[in-house]
Amino acid sequence: MFEFFVELNWAAVLQIIMIDILLGGDNAVVIALACRNLPAKQRLQGVMWGTAGAIILRVILIAFAVTLLNIPFLKAIGGLLLLWIGVKLMLPDADAHDNVKPADKLWTAIKTIIIADLVMSVDNVIAIAGAAQGAADHHQMPLIIFGLIVSIPLIVWGSQLVLKLLDRFPIIVMAGAALLGWIAGGLLVTDKGVVPYMPFDPEVAHYAAAVLGAAFVVVVGLILKKRQTARQVGAASK
Repeated sequence: MFEFFVELNWAAVLQIIMIDILLGGDNAVVIALACRNLPAKQRLQGVMWGTAGAIILRVILIAFAVTLLNIPFLKAIGGLLLLWIGVKLMLPDADAHDNVKPADKLWTAIKTIIIADLVMSVDNVIAIAGAAQGAADHHQMPLIIFGLIVSIPLIVWGSQLVLKLLDRFPIIVMAGAALLGWIAGGLLVTDKGVVPYMPFDPEVAHYAAAVLGAAFVVVVGLILKKRQTARQVGAASK
């Protein structure tokens, strides 16, 4: 057991926790919306059971994703999706939770949380599976489960604090988006279908692609954010 923790890729663990915090804000909002009409005594039960079900479901989805990323060209596709997810992270959608209705029964609330989390987990699953690729094969699933477990209290109980920090320090969101771009770049050039055609040393190509991916997400995200703000200002002035 001690040897496992010594050999564990702690950088990947930190990446998974950061990804969960940044992309878990939506999950915290869904939990709050689904449970707000429950009796006070059942709210904590709804939060705990709904979160537990959502986490178990996500581990299963990530297990499939990690396996699928070993198929040629699927890792490259995952990298492209992750670039888009990173850009989208810098452009939060305020209307994303309009379809989540509060429930007045415990089981209904739990079901709502699990279903909503399933629908919203695509970005989280791809990002975590990508981060896990940096670890040894036999460490990937334990690392994913460990990262998710550590992130649960941060999302459930610390969600309001995290959201306030993100509002106060936007640089955290930018850093998270850059991290997703970094992981995406690494996925693109380490794909089994792409590696044979790489003209550069694999390690050099990996870091170069990671830096370019991070830069791409930040630059494109800032440009689109500026355009979005300009449109909103223009619409408000009419």
